[in-house]
Amino acid sequence: MASTMFGAATSNIRTKPTAKMLCAISGEAPQFPVASRKSGNVFEKRLIEAHISEHHTDPVTGEDLSMDDLIELKSSHVVKPRPQTLTSIPSLLSAFQAEWDAIALETFTLKQQLSQTRKELSTALYQNDAATRVIARITRERDEAREALSNVTISGATNVDAMQVDNQELSEELAAKVDETMQQLSSTRRKRPIPDGWATAETIEAFEPTDSSEPLYPGSSIVSVDKEKDLALFGGADGVAGVYSVSQKQVVHALKCGSAVTATAWWGPRQVVATSAGAVKVFEDGAEVAQLGSHAGSATSLAIHPSGDILASTGADKSFMFYDLTSMKVASHIYTDTEILCSEFHPDGHLFGVGGKDGQIKLFDVKTGANAASFDAGGVPNSLSFSENGTWLASSIKGQTSVTIFDLRKMQTIKVLDVGSPVESVHWDYTGQFVAIAGPGCVSVQQYVKSSKSWSEPFRKAIPAKDLQWGPDASSLVVLTPEGAISILG
Repeated sequence: MASTMFGAATSNIRTKPTAKMLCAISGEAPQFPVASRKSGNVFEKRLIEAHISEHHTDPVTGEDLSMDDLIELKSSHVVKPRPQTLTSIPSLLSAFQAEWDAIALETFTLKQQLSQTRKELSTALYQNDAATRVIARITRERDEAREALSNVTISGATNVDAMQVDNQELSEELAAKVDETMQQLSSTRRKRPIPDGWATAETIEAFEPTDSSEPLYPGSSIVSVDKEKDLALFGGADGVAGVYSVSQKQVVHALKCGSAVTATAWWGPRQVVATSAGAVKVFEDGAEVAQLGSHAGSATSLAIHPSGDILASTGADKSFMFYDLTSMKVASHIYTDTEILCSEFHPDGHLFGVGGKDGQIKLFDVKTGANAASFDAGGVPNSLSFSENGTWLASSIKGQTSVTIFDLRKMQTIKVLDVGSPVESVHWDYTGQFVAIAGPGCVSVQQYVKSSKSWSEPFRKAIPAKDLQWGPDASSLVVLTPEGAISILG
């Protein structure tokens, strides 16, 4: 009886179904099983953790899955028996054949994917090459259009409102202002004494760096100061210009110009900024109040007429514009035969000097726009500065280490000042005694003594500079560094 009962129990045990936990990734019984709270799938712990760390998803459902969503399952650890199918040579050969077939199929699939990828890459490269060719053609056509525009001689217009920029001569009102300014300044220039308290050679010899700001506008190439010599205006390649107060040692206004700043000037308390997009904008109290005009290409320089009523801008489109600041309109637009890089008004206001990429310095009559004189600069000029004596013009050449002084009466060179390092800009002081020179190697001040007709160098410091301006009474220099910072020498 007992034997019968024992046999029945054994029979029941053998026929009871057993549940196997298989990893949803490997298909094998996991050694350390875990289950997903979301999908209920079972995984080998090391496999699912590696998948989550890389993809953060459930490999079966594609849902988001994290380590916190896994539940460890308890199971007895048994030694996995060797499959009976691998205990004989024929079964091993069969397993190897199946493995080889799987590898061959995977290799074929990879070859197909590689072929498709090559086709897609070939198509992408062809499209990129075509786009590059189109861009090059459009750029060439743009340059040719600019070249053609710069060579056009505009002689009249039927629509006055649309073509008012084509007038070569200034209006009678502005021409009268130019004559009045010239008569007033030229009559008193030679009799004008040196102002009391003006800097002497001894004062300039003692110049030392007294203050320096942090780099404010990287890419800045020019700085201008207001009439009181306290506010410095300059801007950088990021399209932002700033008004820096020397006394407060901080930026008081930030001006958003839209593109890289190429030139700056002061119109009374207002700021004028030119950009690489060709725009000429006027700002007041940190806000843009007007856009005067636009060049077909980068604007390269700005200059204010001594009367304060006329602004000039030059551009890479081989032209310069005169603006009537009372009406905020273009008064004259004159085309030349070369790209203009720098400019300045004569101290009397009747001439406008420009330096061209062709190595020529040209003087234009402000009223008529006619070319009054031209002479060879000896290279590509990058800075012009008229002396307050009204007869001398200082010019620096790109890449050269000297400054050339021209006599406008004789139209010839009277002095070459070599500073030993490349020159970026040159500026006379108000009295015409001192000329300040800036470059990447040094800042230098050259002095002309009228009584002895001799030149000397009272100051030279190995201070890198992109541009500079004289401070109050020439007792200091406001220096723009290559990093876009302001440094004060005084």
